[in-house]
Amino acid sequence: MANADDVRRIALALPEAAEKLAWGRPTFRVAGKIFASLGDDDAWVGVKCPKEDREELIAAEPDKFFLREGHDENYAWLRVRLAALDGDAELSAILTDSWRQAAPRKLLDAHPAPGG
Repeated sequence: MANADDVRRIALALPEAAEKLAWGRPTFRVAGKIFASLGDDDAWVGVKCPKEDREELIAAEPDKFFLREGHDENYAWLRVRLAALDGDAELSAILTDSWRQAAPRKLLDAHPAPGG
């Protein structure tokens, strides 16, 4: 089961990632843009996710993915319950995908996706 320490370890291992407090909670950024944010109780992490993909993810795994009502509707953001993840590999894939959505093109070019 993933936890807040796992989020921190994996997020900060990504190229040029940094941790910064915002709203009293840890956020993880690349080039000043947030790509992950720990939830109030460290039970979930918010990550970037295209709006068009959210509904399908939530429908397929509602115990894992959710939107925070009143907060996420207008943003390309999704919440992930850490206890529902299948370990470091899944958490790493989710955080890396979110990082790739926030990172500038120059940084993406310097760190291409595997197989890409």
